[in-house]
Amino acid sequence: MRDPTVKRMSSWHRALYRITGGVIGRRLVANDMLLLTTRGRATGNEHTVPLLYLRDGECLVVVASYGGRDRHPEWYLNLVTEPSVTAQIGRKRKSFRARTAGDDERERWWPRVVAAYSDYAVYQGRTERQIPLIMLEPPGLT
Repeated sequence: MRDPTVKRMSSWHRALYRITGGVIGRRLVANDMLLLTTRGRATGNEHTVPLLYLRDGECLVVVASYGGRDRHPEWYLNLVTEPSVTAQIGRKRKSFRARTAGDDERERWWPRVVAAYSDYAVYQGRTERQIPLIMLEPPGLT
């Protein structure tokens, strides 16, 4: 079952971001935000969520924290099944290939993620699952 409060807040954020081209919603908790669009693993429909992101050159890094809940967010399960995703930053939309960071990458990136938003450490402390970091890579990069 999905958390209705998270879903409602995400809907409002997504709508404001889209309507304003990111003028409203591009920054939250002193970090940059994007809209990530995945394809539903069951329905095949597109689903879009606002997420905090960090840059690594041409690549982007997002976090599947879901506030420290014991299950992965739906958008993460979708991109595991279908890694072709779209990210919107401001008015620009780009295609990416998503993959879960390996152990070494996660070890290297986790401190940077927590430095950007310290509540990620709180979220990790709430759950037994390891919160995945997702690397969004432009097609043809690898």
